Amino acid sequence: MFVDKVKIKIKAGNGGDGAVAFHREKFVASGGPDGGDGGKGGDIVFKVDDNLSTLADFKYKRKYKAENGNNGQGGRRNGRKGEDLIIYVPRGTIIRECESGVILSDMSSDEPFIAAKGGRGGWGNPHFATPTRQTPRFAKPGIPGEEWEVVLELKLLADVGLLGFPNVGKSSFISVVSQAKPIIADYHFTTITPVLGVVSLGEGTSFVIADIPGLIEGASDGIGLGHEFLRHVERCRMLIHIVDVAGSEGRDPIEDFEKINLELERFDSELAKRPQIVVGNKIDLATDEQLTAFREYIESKGYEYYEMCAPISEGTQPVINAAAKMLATLPPIKQYESEEIPMETLLKKANTGFTITVEDDVYMVEAQWLIKILCKTDLDDYESLQYFQRVLQSSGIIDALREKGIQEGDTVSIYDFEFDFVN
Repeated sequence: MFVDKVKIKIKAGNGGDGAVAFHREKFVASGGPDGGDGGKGGDIVFKVDDNLSTLADFKYKRKYKAENGNNGQGGRRNGRKGEDLIIYVPRGTIIRECESGVILSDMSSDEPFIAAKGGRGGWGNPHFATPTRQTPRFAKPGIPGEEWEVVLELKLLADVGLLGFPNVGKSSFISVVSQAKPIIADYHFTTITPVLGVVSLGEGTSFVIADIPGLIEGASDGIGLGHEFLRHVERCRMLIHIVDVAGSEGRDPIEDFEKINLELERFDSELAKRPQIVVGNKIDLATDEQLTAFREYIESKGYEYYEMCAPISEGTQPVINAAAKMLATLPPIKQYESEEIPMETLLKKANTGFTITVEDDVYMVEAQWLIKILCKTDLDDYESLQYFQRVLQSSGIIDALREKGIQEGDTVSIYDFEFDFVN
């Protein structure tokens, strides 16, 4: 089963809690604090696996969670780090944050991507010892791991995309110019999944060509199969548009050509501007008048035009040579830039509940929703810091601190972030 778009939930491991402990030794009346730190939670990491060609595995498992870090222990023993969870995807998979739709990563290279970071372990009580606080009886809890709902979307990495109505000969073409073996039969939608083939021209020169399931009029509105797979031509550097020049199924080749390009325009105007070679197939069934009329029309539009009979390889080599020549002048396969999740999205999704505890004049704020915002805050940037302060104010945390009796200069602790309170 070919699956090229799924939605999953990912959850990194929580950090382990820091320990509250004190050194115990014979003949030592009062040992100092010696609670260990909690271990970091495991990350959610995506990696490319070239043996995968579909996202089908994700249809049966939709939730992924990394291991939590272990809690700290006495004797300054730190908790063990949680194991990372590796998720393998096909090359060309786009990872999007579900709520905002921003692209988190384009998995087109071998570089792994940390999609959700494990929470840092909490500090043990030795971190809070000061000359005036020699026996701190508190520690910090571990920070929860990041949690996201993401959309995985496979966009094939191909240099050339084949376009055309069903049964115009795309599968026959790719089968004779590459090692790909698509199912070929004389009925519509024989190809129901994209097929990749490598075209070799000798001397180490090759390119990848993709056979996309046939488009029909209205595909951009979800009619037929084409809409499901148009995303797979988005990366293609150029297009080969194959037309049944004989009109063997009662359609007009010129109308076919225009309808397919209209669907491209409606789906993605940038895609419609992609360089395109037009190929008239089934010349063995066409009359001289049909061949001449279609050739003149296409050339009047400024396209390179070729004719072939794909099943017997007649005319296929000039098409391949022309594609290779055009590719040599075009930029590399498109890759998508990663984007930052908007702060507004993080705040919108937040449950603004919080708790405040006071230990030895330290006001500790716990609010899981604040973690994502804090991670995105640049504490060295004035505007970013001002935004974070506004979040604290609008959520009621500042007012709650005042109700707890906080005074100017007292310490506020929000996980790993500490600051002196200023009225």
